[in-house]
Amino acid sequence: MQPAASPSYLYRLNDRSRRCFIAAGLTALLGSATRVSAAEPPALIASTEMLTLRRGGVGSGPTWFHPRCCVVPGGPGNGPQVLMTLQEIAGSDYFGPVHWMLTQDLGATWSEPQPVPALGRVKRDDGWDEGVCDVVPEFHAPTGTVLALGHSVCYRGPRFEREQPPRWPVYSVWNNGQWGERQKLQWDDPRGSLIYTNNCGQRVVLPDGDIAFVMTFGAPGTKRSAAGVRCSFDGRTLAIKQVGREMRHTAGRGLLEPSLVQWHQKFYVTMRAEDNRGYVATSDDGLDFSDKQPWTWDNGEPGVMSSTQQHWLTHSEGLFLVYTRKDASNLNVPRWRSPLFMAQVDPNSLRLLRDTERILLPLTGDGVNAPDEVPYSGNFHPVHVSADESWVTDGQFVPKRNYRGDLLLCRIRWAKVNRL
Repeated sequence: MQPAASPSYLYRLNDRSRRCFIAAGLTALLGSATRVSAAEPPALIASTEMLTLRRGGVGSGPTWFHPRCCVVPGGPGNGPQVLMTLQEIAGSDYFGPVHWMLTQDLGATWSEPQPVPALGRVKRDDGWDEGVCDVVPEFHAPTGTVLALGHSVCYRGPRFEREQPPRWPVYSVWNNGQWGERQKLQWDDPRGSLIYTNNCGQRVVLPDGDIAFVMTFGAPGTKRSAAGVRCSFDGRTLAIKQVGREMRHTAGRGLLEPSLVQWHQKFYVTMRAEDNRGYVATSDDGLDFSDKQPWTWDNGEPGVMSSTQQHWLTHSEGLFLVYTRKDASNLNVPRWRSPLFMAQVDPNSLRLLRDTERILLPLTGDGVNAPDEVPYSGNFHPVHVSADESWVTDGQFVPKRNYRGDLLLCRIRWAKVNRL
């Protein structure tokens, strides 16, 4: 295994930093101490630390993208091991085969990335090459397997074509160190005749072994809707059992890339949209959700987010959202895709507590005067690795520099034991 990073590639972030102002050629993170008032929840985060796992930004290796992790029991000495899926990016939505790598010492060293045999490209009868992207691995305790679920993407040349044939979820199962065959999640509903997917989304493993997630779907000429889904999974085959109430959105392409979490017996979904907002809704059963509402701050001010993902990070004493948004430091960065923020959520009002916001991955460069040099974030994934620590992994890239970028990991150390 190779070390995660040399000391020169490790950055410590002030545990109370909330704003980032960048000067050309220099990353400056300005932290301000937050005075705790009686109404403010106690701080749950002790510190954060950013590591560079692979340096693709200087051209010394491939640019790894879509890095997502899950914890798998049964490592050396009965400790945990962490499995990561990832793939190369060489252009806008132009991805290589899915790979995987492993750490058995909580990220200090990693194995070399190896292909997932079932999740490469295959030739279709209609002339397209079908690949797989947006994969999320999740350990399934009832069967002791890892379900790596992504979705299909098609190519006919050296770039992504916006006019795609129908697309659907694709998965492979990791069992005792071996990957299984490529499989399609079947859904014959005409509402998903163009696309149905849980791409990049967080899922929930239920006590009975079923898997809950939120799926987006659309037919030709329609906006994409979202709905809660309940699936059976026996360690080999994933099958849809129930689909909940449809949530609709009229702006842009509709609702995209939903992530689901269960916290204190309630389900929460956050969804990407294309109207400078992200949306949140709740459910008691993970199938039928309340009316969605846009993310806002606790003072009622809207959170201005472009069409980028949001994901959940949970602690037994707090619910958090990780996201990108418009900020004074990134005004000219497309879709405001850096820095990467995190804030605590009020579970009753579903608003972000502004005084808890912090930067996990800072903006590098000058997002106002030299935005073409700023590495993009936004395709990231949170995971709990222990009761004391969680991670957010991210694959950055700079479009104007041939999509070169680094593979990053942010350690979040909790001030209180996470009992989840």
